Amino acid sequence: MTQSHPRISKAVIPAAGLGTRFLPATKATPKEMLPVVDKPAIQYVVEEAVGAGLSDVLMVTGRNKRPLEDHFDRNYELEEALRRKGDGQRLAKVQESSDLATMHYVRQGDPRGLGHAVLCAAPHVGNQPFAVLLGDDLIDPRDPLLSRMVEIQEREGGSVIALMEVEPAQIGLYGCAAVDPTGESDVVRVTDLIEKPDPSEAPSNYAIIGRYVLDPAVFDILRETEPGRGGEIQLTDALQKLAAEEKIGGPVHGVVFKGRRYDTGDRGDYLRAIVRLACEREDLGPDFRAWLRRYVTEEM
Repeated sequence: MTQSHPRISKAVIPAAGLGTRFLPATKATPKEMLPVVDKPAIQYVVEEAVGAGLSDVLMVTGRNKRPLEDHFDRNYELEEALRRKGDGQRLAKVQESSDLATMHYVRQGDPRGLGHAVLCAAPHVGNQPFAVLLGDDLIDPRDPLLSRMVEIQEREGGSVIALMEVEPAQIGLYGCAAVDPTGESDVVRVTDLIEKPDPSEAPSNYAIIGRYVLDPAVFDILRETEPGRGGEIQLTDALQKLAAEEKIGGPVHGVVFKGRRYDTGDRGDYLRAIVRLACEREDLGPDFRAWLRRYVTEEM
């Protein structure tokens, strides 16, 4: 009989980074609030969590991140102005973000790495499994990665990480997983994890991308984890210990993702994400695609 594990309801979104790759735009505006077409990147991430059934969302923020809280709060003055104009369409868009989920916030304080940001969530999460979503990775809702990860965790227990095959030469840009196959084509058993290995020493070309479903045992490990690469507390180091010692918090599985992923953490990929998503929009796509074809053929 398949064992049943606790239902996951909470998601954690680390959002305390400085966004230095996008300066000067992020000098006064959080990176997570940069628009992807006409919606801030962070809203896509919250929508993904809600789509996977996680309606309790904790955002780990820092200084100058107040606009994140404002975006997911009610704006009564704007709503009333739109209501007086009879602009129901824009009113619905404004209210959508504030009605998405039950939002909570905690400040990280010192930017001591992803592992430390996750540890800041411990008082809110308590002793139950939870999801972590990184804001730089936008996953297309037509490819429900997080729902699949939640399904595997609730069935197998332990922790589940998202993996993606990359070119071997690129694996040094990511955390890398050593894996064993399972009976399912998209699920592997993780036996080891290495943060940004030299490509010649990487155990595979399976890269960790920004989705995790974690057993709460990770908190105790993070409390004891020393700063690693870059002087930061690395979540990968804690997961490596979980993978090496199943008795601590259960097994670590990986879901191999082959769907549509938009990387907004790099300027070039951010622009490509906007173009791809705009091309697929029913309201923008036809005119935008026509213009894009003319631009490529006539001006380039």
